[in-house]
Amino acid sequence: MHPAKILGRVVATHKEDSLTGVKLIILQPTDWEGNPIDDYLVAADAVSAGYDEFVFFVESMEAAVAFSNVPPIDASIVGIIDGVQLDDEYYTRSVK
Repeated sequence: MHPAKILGRVVATHKEDSLTGVKLIILQPTDWEGNPIDDYLVAADAVSAGYDEFVFFVESMEAAVAFSNVPPIDASIVGIIDGVQLDDEYYTRSVK
């Protein structure tokens, strides 16, 4: 699992039938302190996350398993992060 920040949403009028009703989200991958680390990516949302939330996502085949109909995706949001504790430091959901 990898942490990320939600930046926006993708709207697609035509897509694979198994993606009907699946929200597609633009993510900015981050480190666990919320600092951006990689380029943006699109992920399917399995947890109804909202804009600017700190989330974790999975990639590869595991991404499709988060959905009952197993759509053709390679990244999915599987959790909303409320806080992260690294050694003695605690980072809350307000991580920017």
